[in-house]
Amino acid sequence: RQQLRGMASLMPAVVQIEKDGLSDAVIDSARAAITARELIKAHVLNNANLPTKETMEDLADMLGAELIQVIGHYGILFKKKDKKSKYEFIKD
Repeated sequence: RQQLRGMASLMPAVVQIEKDGLSDAVIDSARAAITARELIKAHVLNNANLPTKETMEDLADMLGAELIQVIGHYGILFKKKDKKSKYEFIKD
């Protein structure tokens, strides 16, 4: 987990959650991003007025991913690929 947090710290947020919350478009975007990258950072925008931790937990559940960390309005999500993962050092 610590290695994943370190790797994600320099990554830009690829998923933006706006005031509409976890809409179908946001979930589809997050699913495509996590399938391609395995490790993503999501951002709950300030105008969303949503609780970040609960929103990230819900998103992780919907994607079948693991919530690595929540800092401020940002969350780090990880979902290891079955084959050809860049993160082979991570134990299942």
